Amino acid sequence: METHEVDVLIVGTGAGGLTSAITAHEYGANVLVVEKSDKVGGTSATSGGGTWVPNNHLMTKHGESDSREASITYMKACIGDDVSDERQAAFVDESPKMLRFIMDKSHVDYISTPYADYFPDKPGGKDGWRTLDPVPFNAAKLGKNLDNLRDPHPQTIFMGFTITIPEASKIITKTKGWLWILMKQKMLYTIDIPMRMKTKRHRRLTGGNALLGRLYKTTLDRKIPIWLNAGMTSLVETDGKVTGAIVEKDGGPVQVVARRGVVMAAGGFESNPDMRGQYLKGPTDVKWSGAPGTNKGDAHKAAEAVGANLTLMDGAWWGPTVQIPGMDRSVVMFVERSLPGIYMVNGQGKRFVNEGLSYDVVGNAMQDYADNTWVVFDARARKKYAIGPLMPGSVKPDEKVPDYIMNLIRKADTLEELAEKIGVDKAGLLETAERVARFSETGKDEDFDKGGNAYDRYYGDKTVEPNPCLAPIERAPFYAFQARPGDIGTKGGIDVDTNAQALTKKGTPISGLYAIGNCSSSVMGHTYPGAGATLGPAMTFGYVAAKHMMGAND
Repeated sequence: METHEVDVLIVGTGAGGLTSAITAHEYGANVLVVEKSDKVGGTSATSGGGTWVPNNHLMTKHGESDSREASITYMKACIGDDVSDERQAAFVDESPKMLRFIMDKSHVDYISTPYADYFPDKPGGKDGWRTLDPVPFNAAKLGKNLDNLRDPHPQTIFMGFTITIPEASKIITKTKGWLWILMKQKMLYTIDIPMRMKTKRHRRLTGGNALLGRLYKTTLDRKIPIWLNAGMTSLVETDGKVTGAIVEKDGGPVQVVARRGVVMAAGGFESNPDMRGQYLKGPTDVKWSGAPGTNKGDAHKAAEAVGANLTLMDGAWWGPTVQIPGMDRSVVMFVERSLPGIYMVNGQGKRFVNEGLSYDVVGNAMQDYADNTWVVFDARARKKYAIGPLMPGSVKPDEKVPDYIMNLIRKADTLEELAEKIGVDKAGLLETAERVARFSETGKDEDFDKGGNAYDRYYGDKTVEPNPCLAPIERAPFYAFQARPGDIGTKGGIDVDTNAQALTKKGTPISGLYAIGNCSSSVMGHTYPGAGATLGPAMTFGYVAAKHMMGAND
């Protein structure tokens, strides 16, 4: 068997993996990154790119402040005892350091955004600025390597071009200037003839593609090798220490010796139907996931084989999703649920959750109604907003919507007829319509308090009063489509300590083995404190792991 020796082996090319690779390289390591697919970026590249870093230095540019105490208080209020206080504190302490490091030592650049925490009313919560948005990146800087970067999620592409988180907020909520943003980016995309001759991709990478484009460019500049189509099949253990891994490359096995250690950054198990069935509360289905389809728990199995403990395996980053024929993954309803006049009902025709809460909370609440959750709205909302698989009716009216999408939609002239078409209780749906009409007048959702916090209102329609998240369902025709309790990845995995070092069932570290991102047990426990609470910890503990294995204590 061929042997290849390095100091540090990174398994996976998401944001956490590449951050770890760059950090180890900065501290003098000979690094190799392996990726089982033919693309760099993992799930991170298909994400919105938001990165949650409490007490970050960028918020001061907006006159905002945070503190270690407030950040720890907030995390504890969200997470409880699912994760040790020491590990929660480690994230709060190390994430601002990671941010400064990666912005100083790589092409990565961020801005702080007024994106509220998902639970802003909990102790220590903030109405914004802990979530960072990657600054757009010029794809041409990657040259021919752009072909190796995983494409963004199809739902983040608008008529060929991409947008940032702040731009998306303006477009979705129809804030002043939203149309100019669309027209400007469409024009710039269309007239960029040199780029159009090379690729259909937008030169202006945003979101997860901007973040991974910047990280990837840094690895190229540093000449850190990345093996594509190179899947790890097992770990190598010598005298109780992980000393490398077996990697399938070019049709044959290669033993990669890692003198300092191996960092598992290979994602979750959301694309493995057997593991989903074994660990996740059901019903559940791979087809309901919004993730790319490459993460099958390989790292989990390999780590478990050398004695690693797996925890939080029932957890996922939940979200309501819609399956669209011909799309390789489901569309996640991230934000439109906050908009006025859009509600979710169960088989009784009744609401069961504040639709404006984070997608994780809503997706989790849908578990009890996995086969009978319907998104309901009227002609007013249909015309004004993008909802699930539908563009706003003002942009694409029903007659211009492709049949394969309209086949997902139920449409009726009365609510009674709509209830019959979707198989929910008529009286329940009519009562729901009566109640939300009354709440829309008073501005207070007496059932679930939709619009009652800063996060709900971030994606509300500022032109609607008295509550930007509430409007009646009263204008025919009426619409509905089915949603499922999907996910953007699983969050259970290899148990780790504050250094991201893998732990045995007895709680002792496994020398030479580290785990970060979705193949580790999430520092966020069963909750989701804010936008980017996936990428923030992945990058932070990738940074921590690399420093620990290199003996860097600064």
